[in-house]
Amino acid sequence: MIEKGLDKLKTYIENEGYKGYDPYDALLSPFFKLPILKSNKWIRFGTQQLVKRLPFSIRPLLFVPKGYNPVTLGLSIQAYAYLYQAESNNKEEYLKKIDYLVNELKTLIPKGFSGACWGYDFDWEARYSKIPAYQPSVVATGIITNALFIAYQATGHKESFNLILSASDFVTKDLQRVYAGDSFCFSYSPFDDEQVFNASMKGVRLLAQTYTLNKDTKLKDLAKKAVDFVIQYQREDGSWPYSIVSTGGWTDNYHTGYVLDCLDEYQTLTKDMDYAENIDRGYTFYIDNFITKAGAPKFYHNKTYPMDCTSAAQTLLTTIRFGDKEIAEQVAQWMIQNMQKPNGSFKFRKFRTYTITTSFMRWSDAWMFAALSNLKKSI
Repeated sequence: MIEKGLDKLKTYIENEGYKGYDPYDALLSPFFKLPILKSNKWIRFGTQQLVKRLPFSIRPLLFVPKGYNPVTLGLSIQAYAYLYQAESNNKEEYLKKIDYLVNELKTLIPKGFSGACWGYDFDWEARYSKIPAYQPSVVATGIITNALFIAYQATGHKESFNLILSASDFVTKDLQRVYAGDSFCFSYSPFDDEQVFNASMKGVRLLAQTYTLNKDTKLKDLAKKAVDFVIQYQREDGSWPYSIVSTGGWTDNYHTGYVLDCLDEYQTLTKDMDYAENIDRGYTFYIDNFITKAGAPKFYHNKTYPMDCTSAAQTLLTTIRFGDKEIAEQVAQWMIQNMQKPNGSFKFRKFRTYTITTSFMRWSDAWMFAALSNLKKSI
C-alpha cells in the first residue's frame, strides 16, 4: 500500500511540474494589485485566512495561478535523495532530477542578501509581519538547505554543497538576533525580530550542517548559543510553545517535530550531548500526544482534530529519525487510506465533521513525498 501510494503521489507531482496551490496563496489573485487591497493589512490577512479555511477552493474564481514554490522544489529534492538510496536501479534518473531542481532553485534566489536564501512565491501577510513574494525566511531557507544536505550526503552533488555553504552566510549575516544573556534567537526573516523557536532551530541546523562541511568551529559555537535560547523555553512536560509572544503559546505537531529534528541533527553532527535529556523529554511528549491509536496524525496535542498533511509528514520524518518505524508505517497507511485522492495528491486537512479536500502542492503533497520516500528508504 505505501509504495503504491508513493508512486501515485510522485507521478502526480511530476505531471504537475511541481506547481500547485498553497494554503496561503490568496494574495496571488490579481485583485490584490488594486490600490486598497494592495495595502490594507487586515483585508489581506483576513482574505488569506478565509480562502485557506474554506472546505472548497475558490482560487479559480479569484484567478489565483498555480505557484512554483521553492520549498516544493526543496522537498522534492529531499524525496529524490531518499529514493536514490532506496532504488539501486534508478540512481541516474534521480540524480538528474536533483540536478534539475537544484538549478531551478538557483534561479529563485532573491538578490540583495549575503548568501543563498529562499522565500515563498506569494506575498505572505502574517499577524506580526509581512513578507513579500520570494523574500527570504530562515524557515524556507532551512527546509531547502536541509534537503540539499541530504542530497549531498546521498549523492555527492557538488552544487548542493556550494549552496549550503552560501546559505550559512545568510543566517549569520542577514538574520537579526534577539539576545537573552549569551544566548540568542535568530529572527524569522531579515525583516523582523520575531522569536519563533522552530524557525531559529532551522538556522541552528543549517549552521551545524555547514560545520560538518567546512569545519568552521565558529558556526558550531554560534549554533550552540541559539540552541541554549530555545532550550530555556522547553516546558516541564517536554513541549515547546510556538513562539515567545502571548498569542504564540500553542503547541502543535509539526513545529514541535521541527524543533526535535533540528535539535537531534545538531547533536548528531556536533557531538554535543548537553541536550540529550531535553531531546528525550521532547520526543516522549511528541510520541505520546500527536498520534491517535489508529495512527492518525493530530495537529494539536490536546485535540483530536484537525488532522493535517504537514503534521502527518512530520510525524513520519520524526518517528523515522528516532527509530519508531512501525509507528511511521501505521501513520503512512492511515494517510493513504483516509487522505489520498485517486489522482495521487493528498487532501489538506480533516476536521470532525468535514474535510478540506483541496490539494496543496507544498503543504500536502511535497511534504508527503519527502516523508513517504524516507519511509521507503528506511523499511
